[in-house]
Formats: sequence, C-alpha cells, structure tokens
Amino acid sequence: MRERTLERVRKLLAKAEGTDNEHERATFMAAASALMAKYGIDALPPAGARQTPGDRIVSLPNPWAREKARLVSMVARAVRCRPLLIGRGDDGHRVHVFGFAADLERADLLATSLLLQMATGLNRVELPPEVTAVRAYRRSWLLGFADEVYRLLCAAESRAEAESAGTGSALVLADRRAEVERAVAAHYPKIRNSVPRTSGTGYQDGVAAGRRADLGRTGMGATTAPELR
Repeated sequence: MRERTLERVRKLLAKAEGTDNEHERATFMAAASALMAKYGIDALPPAGARQTPGDRIVSLPNPWAREKARLVSMVARAVRCRPLLIGRGDDGHRVHVFGFAADLERADLLATSLLLQMATGLNRVELPPEVTAVRAYRRSWLLGFADEVYRLLCAAESRAEAESAGTGSALVLADRRAEVERAVAAHYPKIRNSVPRTSGTGYQDGVAAGRRADLGRTGMGATTAPELR
C-alpha cells in the first residue's frame, strides 16, 4: 500500500509538472498533498501497538542556510515531527528532527522537494523596481514561502485527521506526539525558542510562490537543486 500510494503521488506530480495551466497544476498539487497527508494516517499502527520515535540530523549549507533550515523545520513540524535547530556556523545550519518512521519519511521527501522548489522560485524572482535592499527582499521572500508551505501542509494534515475521526487515530496521534516530545526532552532538557525577523518587502511574493508549491513531489534522485543566491 505504501508503494502504491507513493506511485500515485508521483503520477500526480508528473501531471502537475507537465501542464502550463495554473488551475490544472493547482488541482494536481492539491491531490498530491492530500495523498501524502492520508499516507501519514494510514501508516499509523493499531492502538496499543508499541513503536519508538527515531531522529535524524539534516545539514543545510550556505548560502541562505538559516532560511533553508527554517523551511526544513516547518515542513517537519507540519507532518508531526519535532525539529530543533542545533548548530550554526560558517558552513551552514543543522536541524535535529524527531519523529516516527513514517513521519520522518514524509518530512524528508517533502523537504527535499520544497528546497528544490524554493531555490528555483527565488532564482526566477524579478525584483520590483522599487526594491533597493535586495538581500532583505530575498530573505523575506524565503520566509514568506516557508510560512505559506507550512500553512498549506497543516491544512492538508488537519483534513486527513478529520476524515479519520472515529477510527481511534486521534488517541494514537496524541500518544505519538507525547512520545516524540519525551524523546526530544531526553536529548535536550533545555530548549530556547526564537522567532525570525525580517525587514524585506518580498514576504507576500514568497507567500504567493509557496501557495503554488508542489507539496507532494518525492525523491532525492538525480535532480540537482539550483543554488539559492
């Protein structure tokens, strides 16, 4: 069932990528993101079955390492994982992501795709003529893209959870969230929260680009991400 679902997602994405019609593309993308959310529910074990959360560390290189890390973190959080920024420096940023296997898999697939799409989108941006602070504009564009992707993913996840009401999934999900938080606390007993700030004017343009993002593309394959500049 897992492979059949992922194959359906790939076919929807191929259709989305093969059309220049924005309405058709949005329709295919919505269907793909809904399937990914449903996949997360279908992968839940029966109530009472015991699983243990896992974790992985994602390294994001410069340039724009902080903004890449934010996108990875927000995608992970949207699909029921718990991300933490654990390192920053001249070589980039690192995000430690905790979650159950199926959710870690979804976070990885989605983040890989969305990093590619974010890079492509930023490279295609035509700066408005009034923009003088180019870097601030680009940074705010990236933040807007990430925030909108997060909103869309959360909406898809909420719909999938609502459709599974009455199946016992709500209790399983609550237990799993608590398990993930315990795993995080065991590794990091003291956590400091931070909120990104932006002074650029590209935020709404980034939001619009995030709204058009393909939320279901999978695979780390042979495609190479254009560099964020």
